[in-house]
Parts: sequence; C-alpha cells; structure tokens
Amino acid sequence: MRLVLLLLLTISLSGAEAERIILDATSVKNLGIETVEAEESAFEQTLFAIGRLEVLPGKRAIVSSRIPGRAFSVLALPHQSVEEGDELMWVESRQPGDPPPTVMLPAPMSGLVAKVDIAVGQPIHPDQALMEIIDLTVIEATAQIPQHLAGRLAIGQRARIRVASQPDRVLEADLVHLGAYANESAGTVEASFHLPNEDLKLRPGLRAEFSIITGRRENVTTVPREALQGDAIARYVFVKDFELANAFVRVPVQTGEQNDQRVEILHGLLPGDEVVTHGAYALAFAGKGNVSLKAGLDAAHGHAHHEDGTEMKEGEGHEHHEDHEHPQSPWNHLTLFFAASTGLLLLILGLAIRKPTAA
Repeated sequence: MRLVLLLLLTISLSGAEAERIILDATSVKNLGIETVEAEESAFEQTLFAIGRLEVLPGKRAIVSSRIPGRAFSVLALPHQSVEEGDELMWVESRQPGDPPPTVMLPAPMSGLVAKVDIAVGQPIHPDQALMEIIDLTVIEATAQIPQHLAGRLAIGQRARIRVASQPDRVLEADLVHLGAYANESAGTVEASFHLPNEDLKLRPGLRAEFSIITGRRENVTTVPREALQGDAIARYVFVKDFELANAFVRVPVQTGEQNDQRVEILHGLLPGDEVVTHGAYALAFAGKGNVSLKAGLDAAHGHAHHEDGTEMKEGEGHEHHEDHEHPQSPWNHLTLFFAASTGLLLLILGLAIRKPTAA
C-alpha cells in the first residue's frame, strides 16, 4: 500500500505546472516586492534560546545608613545619573543636639538611581535599603540553554541577540560565562553574554532571544528566511521570471537547516536565481496576477501568442478567432493520461486496504 501511495504522490507532483504570477509595475510597487540572489556561501549553524537582560554582577549598589535617625533631606530622584561621591541624602541622627547632628550619604558608585525608597521625615534603621544604584553601561544577557544542548556551547562563541523592546535591532556578543550549576527544575544551563549599552536603552528584565553560532559549513545554497513560503509539507519560493517583466514563478524547494537569518536550499534553486524576499507573503495571495500570460509574452517578444503561452504562427489569426467561438476542451492527452492513471491507482488502493473476508 505504501508503494501505491508513493506512486500517487509522484504522479501528482509530475503533473503540476509551475505557477506564474504576472503583475503590472504599479502592483509590484504596492506589494513592495524586493528580490535577492540565491547564493552559495558559508552557512552558520545556530542554537536558539530565550532569556533576559540583567544587571552585570558587581554593577549594583544599595545605599543605607549606619546610624538610626530620620531622613532630613532626599536629593536623588529615580532615573537620575550620579557620580561616585555625589550627595544623595542627609540623615538626622537621634543623638541630642540643637540642631541634632546630620550625616550625608554619598553615592557608593557611578550609575543610574534605580530606586528611591525613602521620603523626607521618614524614620531610618541601619538595616534599611534606602536607594539602589545600577551601572548599565554594560549589561548582561543571560540565555537559558536546555541541558541536552549545553554540550554544544563553548566560551567565545558568537551570538546574535534580539531584545523585545527593539525587535528590529540585532546585537552581537561573545559567550563569556557558562553556569557552574544546572537549573534542575527548569532543566537548563545558564549562558551569559556582555552587551555594551552606552545609550542605556537596554534595561534589566527585558526578554531576549539568542541565536548562538555553534558551527559553520561552506558552499551552501541559501536564501533569506522571509523568502520561504508554505508549510512543512510544501515549501516554495517565488523566483523572478528571467524573461517576463514583473513576473514571478512559484518554485517548490526542498529545505535543509535554517538559522535566524537564512534557510538552506537542497533542491529547487540554482545560485543566481532572483528570489522574492519582501512581499513574498503578499505575492502568495496574488492569485494568477492581473496580467495574462499571453499579454506578458506579447509585450516581451513583440509578437502574438496563444493563451497557454505558445507562439502563434503566421496565418493563425482566423483559427484563433474560431477557437474563441469553439473553446478547446481542457481534457488534453496529458490530462487524460493523469486522470486515468490516478483512477487506476485509487482502484488498486481500495482493493489493497479491503479486509479479507472470513472463509
């Protein structure tokens, strides 16, 4: 029965014709269609993981008072930049005096005031956290790697990192730290990267996606990921027609590995084919386009063609007119062959799956 199903699939694929979509120049602009050449180059094998941004260890400080008292003045505000030694607040001591003695609390490090948890007049205790300062000029991006993939990691591997607050920005950093312990409950191992953050747009707690480069293969034919359309069963791309202007052919492809940027093409394309990237998804819903194949070929070649794209020979004008009055049957020899073959194989399939009757 498997052989019968394989034959049915083979006949279906061999009888399918490439779909050509012909547009006009305005439609191409409206869809924003862009193309790139399929290229044979080095292909990076990547490992995908998710994680978050965190304050770099050693770049966080808590402001507290060694003496009890009350807040006499609070000078720092949340999100304020401070330098080490700047005045943050004054604490009025409980020791007697007129006025009671006050103590200034300086910034223990340079950075950004992240929290202010004190108000003027509020009592203060030595074990109380009054303010928090963090240095965000370099931030840590921590990925959680599944345990069964952690063996593919090594210090120094490059990663492309995308942060939720800036989805169109790709950051790059090297792996600097692997967790000494695995997270038993989550089944992951921590992998950390250091990201420069001079503009302070990266903030702790933001979700991040990691594509860690674990290998590299040479001479691989690839296309950008956005060019690939269809589902896991039927993948295809749109290739710019080499002959007709504003025409695109839907080409089935067999894919291999893919990373966060490109997809390996095993069969279906040749290096140099112009593949649609931006606008490919919209092109999939453009149907047969808004220009006929006949009109496109007439414009490209400068002479008349039949509706099926074949060239019209000299003196066929009258016959072509009669064809309009007496339309040709769509059941040509090839169609009849595939219809008969499919019917025969379906009959064989039905007989094959019938259960034998008891004697």
